[in-house]
Amino acid sequence: MNLFAEIETEIRAALASLQGQGKLADGLDMSRLTVEPPRDASHGDMATNAAMVLAKVAEMKPRDLAELLVEELLKSDLVEAAEIAGPGFVNLRLDKVAWYKLVPHILTSGAAYGDGAGGEKINVEYVSANPTGPMHVGHARGAVVGDVLARLLEKTGSDVAREYYINDAGSQVDVLARSALLRMREAQGEDIGDIPDGLYPGDYLVPVGEKLATMDMP
Repeated sequence: MNLFAEIETEIRAALASLQGQGKLADGLDMSRLTVEPPRDASHGDMATNAAMVLAKVAEMKPRDLAELLVEELLKSDLVEAAEIAGPGFVNLRLDKVAWYKLVPHILTSGAAYGDGAGGEKINVEYVSANPTGPMHVGHARGAVVGDVLARLLEKTGSDVAREYYINDAGSQVDVLARSALLRMREAQGEDIGDIPDGLYPGDYLVPVGEKLATMDMP
């Protein structure tokens, strides 16, 4: 059971009722109708743009259509309150009955509650570290955010592929090696002057060069 889908069904039923009463034109395109959480939780449990997206084709002012919709929605057992916001959005507060209806479904579904089905294939690339620079807290943050995002997408039914680039080959690594070698020569006492264009000038390679200078080379 998807509560948002349930409320959307109630909204569509209210609109159909208005059409049956002759208060709203038939044959309206409702494909852009949405039901989602309001931006401000204090405004209610859900919000719909129905009056906004249907007003023009219905040849009505959005708020006038919203008033008719509110009147119909208040007849639903699932809706406790319905209020018009701004130019014609409708904020809804759900009756406790709506929440009670979820309980058996949650108990039956267990950990699978909220799972989606039939999602699209999505590739999520995250944590990929650039070997030419030092690791930092952003890499750790990316790991957490990327993993959570991938798990949420899987929960909604998407087929998720996780991708992590090691970036241990190619021209960047070649430039890194030549930059580290230059810093090694510096650590051995050579005056290397300015770092040539095309190489990495960052001071983070100084300790790398110092470490290389103390290693036994084959």
